[in-house]
Parts: sequence; C-alpha cells; structure tokens
Amino acid sequence: MVRPVTRADAATWCVLRTALWPEGGAEEHAMEIERFFWSPGDPIACLVAEAEGGVVGFAELTIRSYAEGCETDRVGYLEGWYVAPAWRRRGIGRALVAAGEQWAREHGCREFASDTPLDNTASQSAHRALGFTEAERIVCYRKSLSSDPARASPPRP
Repeated sequence: MVRPVTRADAATWCVLRTALWPEGGAEEHAMEIERFFWSPGDPIACLVAEAEGGVVGFAELTIRSYAEGCETDRVGYLEGWYVAPAWRRRGIGRALVAAGEQWAREHGCREFASDTPLDNTASQSAHRALGFTEAERIVCYRKSLSSDPARASPPRP
C-alpha cells in the first residue's frame, strides 16, 4: 500500500533516508523530516510504501521549474526513492513511482523527472524499467567561495 507519509512514520522514514543518503547522517535527516511537517502548502510530498504493517520504502517528490531534458516549466521530480533491500523486486518501487507520477499530474505537471549518479547502474536500470528515458549526462563541479578573496586559491595553470 502506498500512502502519504504521516508523523507516525518519521522514525522509519529517517532510517530509510539515512540508508539512501548516508552522508547526511540521521540527525540531519531528522531535521529535514521535521521541516517537511512544518512546511504545509509547499509543492513537496513524501509517499511511503507499507508492507506487513511497516514502512518499507519511500518516494520524495517536488515540483521543479526546470529539469534537464524537460520541455515544461512545471516538472514533477523524484528527489529520492528507496525501498529496503529485503523488499526489492516485488513491485514496491514501481508502485511508489506510479503514485508519484499521479501526485505530479494532480499538481498540474505534464512531465516527471529524476536523476541518479553516473556510477549507480542499478538505479539507472530501475529508472529505465519504469519507462524513464535518459535525458543527458552531466558532470557537476563546485567551488568554495571564501569570504576573504585574498584567501581564495589562485587558479592553477
């Protein structure tokens, strides 16, 4: 069964979120989950999948004004998608994505998008199996901007 997340799901959602994004740490995820419940009206959603009385997966959704490869300026976006390993390959991930697509339609979106790291071939295969087509591949860069320009590293030749 797929349904909207409730406060009662917060602890399990945090565990699943930490499994998907371990670099964030449980405390950071707990704070983001709390912010989610204090942001009513924002175009965001979290859907959870229940099996045998417990939450075994989630899909976090937003509406973006831009997504790579999309033509519209209101795109439903699958920000995070996770099913506990013991529950994979049973249609739970597919059900979460289908419910996410329906949520996006209900919010006026005509396109649905997602992303995954270049090295996550399992996620790429799962996306293709659910009808996503690859839009493009990108390499992202970052640069720290020091508050003191004199301390910033000079460009390398």
